Amino acid sequence: MWLKQLSILNFKNYTEISLSFLPEVNAFTGKNGAGKTNLLDAIHYLSLCKSYFNPIDSQHIKKGEEWFMVQGEFDRDERVESISCSLKKNQKKQFKRNKKDYPRLADHIGQFPLVMISPNDSEIITDGSEERRKFVDNVISQTDNRYLDTLILYNKVLLQRNTLLKNIKENGVFDIGLLEVLNMQLVEVGERIYTRRKRFMDEFLPAFQKYYAFLTDAAEDVALIYESPLHYEGFNSLLERSLTKDRALERTTQGVHKDDLLFTIHGDMPLKKFGSQGQQKSFLIALKLAQYSYLQQQKKFKPLLLLDDIFDKLDDTRIKKLMQLVSEDEFGQIFITDTDAVRIQHIFNDIAQPIRIFDIEGGTIHV
Repeated sequence: MWLKQLSILNFKNYTEISLSFLPEVNAFTGKNGAGKTNLLDAIHYLSLCKSYFNPIDSQHIKKGEEWFMVQGEFDRDERVESISCSLKKNQKKQFKRNKKDYPRLADHIGQFPLVMISPNDSEIITDGSEERRKFVDNVISQTDNRYLDTLILYNKVLLQRNTLLKNIKENGVFDIGLLEVLNMQLVEVGERIYTRRKRFMDEFLPAFQKYYAFLTDAAEDVALIYESPLHYEGFNSLLERSLTKDRALERTTQGVHKDDLLFTIHGDMPLKKFGSQGQQKSFLIALKLAQYSYLQQQKKFKPLLLLDDIFDKLDDTRIKKLMQLVSEDEFGQIFITDTDAVRIQHIFNDIAQPIRIFDIEGGTIHV
């Protein structure tokens, strides 16, 4: 699968552009703030119905305009698929495939899979467990629509249980029957999520270890560990045991919404505290390349790979190794952003790979 063409109207800093791409490597170059990353984000919209960076759709409308549209043509199995996303202020986002609306946006997820590697990914290491759960859930959801539906249902029941706990505190009325029903629903859905995440990690870990060792010449040991309260106790038992605490805090304190990924280096040392910037960068890139490998295995075709300003904090040796790796047959179409067009051209000349470079200045693009 590859993106043949991208058209944009009133999206971020662009008024109107139309670009045609190579099925191999395409690069957007220019100064910081020129709009390179905005083009990657437009591609992200076409694949996942949303921005990679900002969940508020209306903020992507070009200043002074009332709407935006992003359109793309994908070649998948030698068949052209037309995808469009449009939004008018104060209206619902419209998403179409071959000019037909989707009944639900969730039905589009995974149809045109994509992996983005960005400086923003550092949040996976530095922020709380929610970011790491989102990473796992995003990967699984691109391969399993049922999992996405299960997540939505879990969050719905969790909200209902938390609302009940608040009402108990506020009104002093404890509806034990309703609590038991919600517990039963939460356990049934939560155990499905736990089982799916556990299976995913078993399949994901070997690729992660392989890519980290490649990027670093196996310079140090790292580990990626799935942590869940359900490892140690049944979900129903956890809910019963934590009820007093839940009532005091007015929220559900145990469940798969507390799952986490533990990142360690040099044995059991936390990567966040003891990993250098280069080690953390290599860890994140290995995570995303393993995500790519997993998606390809599950979907039986190659996703898009978007590399946003990833050369920062990587030395020249690791940059060249990474570019050699992603230019091999196991990877498909690639989009790269960088401030230095000459550097990009030299890298791909050295590894004898074709590349199309789009130089960007003030919302204007030169090929």
